Amino acid sequence: MEYYSKQISQLAEQLASLPGIGAKTAQRLAFHMIDMPEEKVEKLAETMVKARKTIRYCRECFTLTDQELCPICANEQRDHRTIMVVENPRDMSAYEKTGKYEGVYHVLHGAISPMLGIGPSDIRLKELMHRLEKDVDEVIIATNSSLEGETTAMYISRLVKPTGIKVSRIASGVPVGGDLEYIDEVTLLRALEGRVEL
Repeated sequence: MEYYSKQISQLAEQLASLPGIGAKTAQRLAFHMIDMPEEKVEKLAETMVKARKTIRYCRECFTLTDQELCPICANEQRDHRTIMVVENPRDMSAYEKTGKYEGVYHVLHGAISPMLGIGPSDIRLKELMHRLEKDVDEVIIATNSSLEGETTAMYISRLVKPTGIKVSRIASGVPVGGDLEYIDEVTLLRALEGRVEL
């Protein structure tokens, strides 16, 4: 039985399709949007549509950006000879919040997971190897401490070691099974500073 109009139900249904938004939260957001001034709703919708149309992958590190190069890759003050490999843009953002890492990143957009049918060709490994043809001193592997993250780290290590480039892995401090985006900056910084060579 429908309690609200079809439009409210459809709005709540669309919001509930977003990750991390349950039915109750979607309903609260739907009612909040309906109570918002019309110009604010229009601005929100316009911003979402514009973001979807203009945001793309950085041609260097493959994070999300609205330019050809993201601000980190475009920054000449960053150490372009040190590349930290992360699974997704949220992990990159977590390390940037520490304010201590001065190198650049490479975003894989996933991790190797045979159980889910995700192989090395399904993530941005080929692009990483292409970047390593340039002048690179170190690759820091900062994948999650999950089975998939560890599998990906070992795979990358085996690919990179023959090139003679130093390969290191973030140290303990990041709990096994933990996602980087939810870990505090101090823990992330300790993990970065205590990294070990593979």
